[in-house]
Amino acid sequence: MTLKTLQRVAVILGASLLSVVVHGEGGVAANPVSSAPASDAKADSKSDPRAAVVKKFDGLKLEDVRITPVNGIYEITRGSEVSYTSSDGCYVILGDMIDVDSDANLSETRRRTIRQRLIDTVPEAEMLVFSPKDPKYTITVFTDIDCGYCRRLHSQIDEYNRLGIRVRYLFYPRSGPDTDSWHKAEAVWCSSNRNDALTRAKKDEVIKSANCPANAIVARDYELGHKLGVEGTPAIFLANGEMLPGYAPPGQLAKYLKTGKM
Repeated sequence: MTLKTLQRVAVILGASLLSVVVHGEGGVAANPVSSAPASDAKADSKSDPRAAVVKKFDGLKLEDVRITPVNGIYEITRGSEVSYTSSDGCYVILGDMIDVDSDANLSETRRRTIRQRLIDTVPEAEMLVFSPKDPKYTITVFTDIDCGYCRRLHSQIDEYNRLGIRVRYLFYPRSGPDTDSWHKAEAVWCSSNRNDALTRAKKDEVIKSANCPANAIVARDYELGHKLGVEGTPAIFLANGEMLPGYAPPGQLAKYLKTGKM
């Protein structure tokens, strides 16, 4: 089975299982839980019980498979996508795992951790950062220069900054490589003043800049967006790894960052 199949197949175990619930009455929790991967690449694949799962999925590595609190169920990650499988790899479960006692969404917690780690692979020097003097919050935004709501967000950048929100941009031209939006992103990156060039580009100004190796930067951001599950722009990522898929007005976003409520 290929890893792409994980996005299409939902297997029902027992009575219409849409999400796996742990710590309910009867206590199915058995495996210990670790905040770190169960083991690293040095593990002996012949003796590691995850090896049976790895054999079932093309391209899967031992470090992509983790134990869960549910006996006989393993977690599989691909990018920031999280799914579950039986210990023999014969059954796949799509859906979130909830801890009933604490009402915690274990799957979302895991996704946020992965998103944070992936975003942290990009140095800030290779982002376009708009920041107030003393920021209270930092968000990372995947933006498309030609996206209407991305332009609306950026037209209010001063208000976001006034409210203490620091905005870090990464490129995500939705039309893909070798398109007008992609080339506009390259032109912005090659500009001597990238922040100013981005602002002007979002106002439909043609940005003329010297050639530079910008394709690798735009391609890296675009691929990162795919790994993070970006499907549209703007895609806003909070410092804790939470993703807000879409535009949020400055006041509404500031309230959410402060209180956790829109």
